[in-house]
Amino acid sequence: MDERERFQKGMEVRRAVLGDAYVDKAMARRGPFAEPLQDLITRYAWGEIWSRPGLSRPARSMVTVAVLAALGRLEELRGHVRGALNNGVSRDELREVLLQVAVYAGVPASNSAFRLAEEVLAQIDGEPAP
Repeated sequence: MDERERFQKGMEVRRAVLGDAYVDKAMARRGPFAEPLQDLITRYAWGEIWSRPGLSRPARSMVTVAVLAALGRLEELRGHVRGALNNGVSRDELREVLLQVAVYAGVPASNSAFRLAEEVLAQIDGEPAP
């Protein structure tokens, strides 16, 4: 696969996981300075890693949610909580992932991730955020 094809595949997967609105917003924010980063993310994170056959999309989502929560990358986590649900991860599975984070990455990281996940779930359900 050449770089152009990898970008196209990456954009397809990125949109399937995160949704068009999220990706459109990320792409609209890119300026000349950050454009190479968005290109890199699309080609390699989405076109190379997320496109590999070794893990299912739900499994990749759960790993990604756990890593982002553990690292405290809450801005990215917000999109990936939605992405996990888009990929078929259940709310119960999402809860279990965040509980796992509490044990291996710390309660504060898990607590922040739980709060953020509750906000996202409330938005999806059309309810006010807790």
